[in-house]
Amino acid sequence: MKRAIISAYYKDNLEILAKELIKHNYEIISTGKTALYLEKKGIKTKKVEEITNFPEILNGRVKTLHPNIHGGILAKYDDKIILEKFNIQKIDLVYVNLYPFEEMIKKINKIDDLIEFIDIGGPAMLRAAAKNYKNTLVLTDINDFDLIKENINAVDDNTRLYLASKAFNLTAYYDSLISSYFNKILNINFPNYKSLPLKKENKLRYGENPHQNAAYYKNTIENGFFNTIEQLNGKELSYNNYKDIDIAWKIVNEFEELTCCTLKHQTPCGVAIGKDNYDSYIKAYNCDPISIFGGIVAFNHKVDLNTANELNKIFLEIIVAPDYDYDALEILKKKKNLRIIKVYNPPNEKLEYSSIDGGILVQERDLKLYNELKIVTKNKIDDELLEELIFAFKVVKYVKSNAIVVSRNKMAIGIGTGQPNRIWAAIEALDRGKNGIVLASDAFLPFDDVVKKAAEYNIKGIIQPGGSIRDEDSIKAANELGIHMIFTNMRHFKH
Repeated sequence: MKRAIISAYYKDNLEILAKELIKHNYEIISTGKTALYLEKKGIKTKKVEEITNFPEILNGRVKTLHPNIHGGILAKYDDKIILEKFNIQKIDLVYVNLYPFEEMIKKINKIDDLIEFIDIGGPAMLRAAAKNYKNTLVLTDINDFDLIKENINAVDDNTRLYLASKAFNLTAYYDSLISSYFNKILNINFPNYKSLPLKKENKLRYGENPHQNAAYYKNTIENGFFNTIEQLNGKELSYNNYKDIDIAWKIVNEFEELTCCTLKHQTPCGVAIGKDNYDSYIKAYNCDPISIFGGIVAFNHKVDLNTANELNKIFLEIIVAPDYDYDALEILKKKKNLRIIKVYNPPNEKLEYSSIDGGILVQERDLKLYNELKIVTKNKIDDELLEELIFAFKVVKYVKSNAIVVSRNKMAIGIGTGQPNRIWAAIEALDRGKNGIVLASDAFLPFDDVVKKAAEYNIKGIIQPGGSIRDEDSIKAANELGIHMIFTNMRHFKH
């Protein structure tokens, strides 16, 4: 007779697994509450303390940490002499699901109480069985029993390795939850060894291009807004959709005023503040009525019927908002492929990650706007122009470097993005925003050429970080040309 140890916090379908194992001539060993559950279902089990000859202690915190358990799990089938010498019996299968530390993080605030949901014996048994996968079957997902039940006495090594891999994936994830939680409460962002608790939410149709496979993994320790989005209509989200939504939602959340952002390929093509949602959308649309086609539109306030009717006049991939009026939603749903996303939370994560070949770069998110607002030109700036400058600087934060934004009436009418030099980005933005009144730059102006070009387009004010060795050249040119200039002492490169 073979032996299986079953220890499960969640008992769903546990009796089905146990009965199947008994049918295949397995003896069931189980821990405290699992044993009680199975016995209530009429399934005979042998309790762990009968194997260890030692009672559970420390309120159940020590049950399976014993040579009679781990020796049986780690033993190979040719270890008979050692097993007989110490009176240890082989354990052929381990099924464990772990204490729900992930769920309890959301329910328990007191660390001393939460620590009690850190499983010790469960991961130890899974790791032991996974290490010894050629001799001990390991299950972390009760549904995986279907892979082995027909040939349970002759499971091939590839299947055993697959099940072991799942076990190590789970224990690594579980440990990363705990370490990430401790780092979070201690505010440690850059430990020497960093692991992220990433759980696959869904497989995507493909990545940036159809020949690339992709999946979305959520960080379960953080309350990032993607963990709470609700898709109300349309096709499933693609890899590019996720990235576009991420930027669009972050842009509109820069503003307390009613704001709309139109976006394409992670780059805003229009951002505008309006007196209502309809007004903000019309203004954002008019910033760039060409690029918006097939793009994404994001709002930081509820979408109403009037706005929905206007949105339906063009082809869009995605609409993002914190809420929708009932009649507005019904109108938008008439386009069955239109992805309608409801977002419950503002952006929350404090760190961002970027993969490179061989590693991952980790940095704090760019959450600040400026260190100061220093007027470096002669004339005083009125409040209206200052507000316009700050608006443009908020937008330029999200434009890929080199980045220039030209705005008017809280409309980002000219966006120059991703150019290898700043004057090209300025020309691009100024040409698109011919009636603009202010210009924002994500980094300092290295020469006075941007100031002089801005004057050709009647720009009234420039906002930039400052910090160039030629700052005085730009200030001098601005004074001569009657352009106000503000230094923020904060750069916003976005690569």
